Amino acid sequence: MFYKVENKKEKLEDFKTAISSTVRSLSNSKKIEVFFGNQVTKTDKDVIRLPNLENISNKINYEEIRAIADSKSLRLRFSNKETLKKYEPEGNISKRLYDISEKIRCEKIGTSYFKGIKDNIEKFYQKRISNLDLKSSEDKIIESFENFLRIKFLNFKNETTIDKKLKSYKKDLNDQFKNNISELKEITLNQEKYNALVSKIISDMSLDENIDEEEKKDEENNKDDKESKPENQEQKAQKKEQKHEEMSIDSGVPDLENEAKETDSIEEEIEIENSSRPDLKKRGNNNFGDIKYKTFTEEFDEIIKAEELENIDELARLRKNLDQQLLQLKNFISKLANKLQRKLLAKQNRSWSFDLEEGLLDNSKLPRIIMDPFNSLSFKKEKDIEFKDTLVTILIDNSGSMRGKPISVAAICADILSRTLERCSVKVEILGFTTKHWKGGSSREKWLKNEKPNFPGRLNDLRHIIYKSADTPWRQAKNNMGLMLKEGLLKENIDGEALKWAFNKMNKRKEDRKILMVISDGAPVDDSTLSTNTSDYLETNLKKTVKWIESKSNIELLAIGIGHDVTRYYTRAVKITDVQDLGDVMINQLTDLFVEKNKKTIH
Repeated sequence: MFYKVENKKEKLEDFKTAISSTVRSLSNSKKIEVFFGNQVTKTDKDVIRLPNLENISNKINYEEIRAIADSKSLRLRFSNKETLKKYEPEGNISKRLYDISEKIRCEKIGTSYFKGIKDNIEKFYQKRISNLDLKSSEDKIIESFENFLRIKFLNFKNETTIDKKLKSYKKDLNDQFKNNISELKEITLNQEKYNALVSKIISDMSLDENIDEEEKKDEENNKDDKESKPENQEQKAQKKEQKHEEMSIDSGVPDLENEAKETDSIEEEIEIENSSRPDLKKRGNNNFGDIKYKTFTEEFDEIIKAEELENIDELARLRKNLDQQLLQLKNFISKLANKLQRKLLAKQNRSWSFDLEEGLLDNSKLPRIIMDPFNSLSFKKEKDIEFKDTLVTILIDNSGSMRGKPISVAAICADILSRTLERCSVKVEILGFTTKHWKGGSSREKWLKNEKPNFPGRLNDLRHIIYKSADTPWRQAKNNMGLMLKEGLLKENIDGEALKWAFNKMNKRKEDRKILMVISDGAPVDDSTLSTNTSDYLETNLKKTVKWIESKSNIELLAIGIGHDVTRYYTRAVKITDVQDLGDVMINQLTDLFVEKNKKTIH
């Protein structure tokens, strides 16, 4: 057994050496460094990063690694970064298409010189495109574009199923490129001319504007779905809550661990029915008053730092876009934030204790020492300011319906508040919640493979994002806020579990006072979960979670609904109709909280 393990390691190392050698040969550079998986890169040389070999289990995966290495090597050899940047078009989608066109150009040149690598690249692409599940318009445009160029430049032959997947955009692409294909083929070796022409064609297509319009329609429909829930469904939900009141937050159960032990005959029947389903998990000591809420599987869930979702350069670019978009609004919010800062600092300046035996020497009492040397020295000490021992967590809905101005305004408001409160020694963390996929992702696939059991519980892969942790200085995290503008990041919203996550993070902290501010634009929606459970499944869980936090914890919870009344979920809630009011409301709400606390202390 030991020999086999060692033998496998030797083969892996041999393969790494062979790949590295091939990369240096194809890229025509001996200075290239090749890294696998998450190896730390501390080098000034050009770098190619490939998937982690330790996870590879079959021949097909090895072929994929070769294909990726070949394509990246050709890119390094035949593409000049400065020329590429010079003609880069505006717009996230346009930039991605432009980058794909350069990849195809380099592969066309490379495969004409090195015949052996064409099969590697083609087989890898064939496998990848066959397994794609295209749902968003953006994904369809991008994949259609790459497929179109591969057919035209690399003579790629589509399978019938792929043609069907991508045919909706192929005609438009053909109309845009048909008069330029011959010219592009002729100038393939001239990167400057090629990049300039491709950039012009892509810019003329106005893809980013068109996709915005298309997705706005989807978002409007989504918002309509969120807000048009029939009244009778809510009444049914209330009846269910009353019927099983002893199982919920109203039962007065003192701790979370005991809540998981309580059940009734209905819950027992469900447990018996699901006892043979290992993937169906019940939230034990984390149910927050809702022991009926379950998840089918949590193995695909993700809690991730913003900087792990994008590279440093892309985060900096997105941050720049964020600042440019909201420059006027940023100045307005900054003025409000400065008012909050002045109020907090004013309290700080007035809070001193006098006539103490130790501390700072009180200069105002020195004259009495001069008059009578037998008087003792008097000292003063700054009082512990309550807001200094405070944690503010801002939890932002990263769902698809927040796309556009709402998410931009939320990001910049959270960013400015973070900077302001940091100056006043208040800890701030900024969190976001969404899902990794539309319509279920890996969780749904697993459910399908397990013969689709009834009422599976939450059926999507969670993605919880840490944009700024409480102990991270604002300067180190400021670029992370731009990630909220990343195309494709915003998907579904499962609010109840996001609140539990934020609560548990805060509950571990030592601060005496904890404030949780939620920014959302609608009810929790996840198509995969709601299509396989009761229609009020996520909404009921959100209500019970909020109720538990408000009544059984010392965390102060407040919510701001953007164009959506969230008072049916949160006791302390504000609705704004114009997203530009968000900064004003956030700051005023926090100011009110600090003032209220101060008044309570005085009395």
